[in-house]
Amino acid sequence: MNTGVISSRYARALLKYVTESGHGEQVYQQACALLKDPDAAMSAPLEPELERFMALLVENGREDLVKLMLTSFVRMYRESAGILMAHLVTVVPAPEVEAKLRSLLESRTGCRVILDSSVDPSLIGGFTLELGDYMLDASVSRQIETIRRQFIIYNNRLV
Repeated sequence: MNTGVISSRYARALLKYVTESGHGEQVYQQACALLKDPDAAMSAPLEPELERFMALLVENGREDLVKLMLTSFVRMYRESAGILMAHLVTVVPAPEVEAKLRSLLESRTGCRVILDSSVDPSLIGGFTLELGDYMLDASVSRQIETIRRQFIIYNNRLV
């Protein structure tokens, strides 16, 4: 049994169902919450569409694939709604940099950008930004590493 094909078919069906019902954003938010913390998210009542979807999974014996299906649904919903996920890592919290980057990315891509940020003091300075397959590393630690490698390469030629 190919779990990837099964999960993507169920996810596509759920996407079509919530799009037709007009509750796509609510189901998307709830699916993201379920994927982050299933126990905490289950304390709140499920959206009717998601509740019917879960009942269908139990009825068909597919409850073991729920996580894969919800992950596929979230990915498909983001694609259909024009939502891009970006991850920003800075040395210190920088809400003004986040706001500027979000607006710049939204104007350049024409999509809504959800910017997830975290703090990593090992960067020394600067930031790293991941947007899909694109990675911008403007950190001081990366620049130091590049200089270190250049010295090693240069010194190996001298020997």
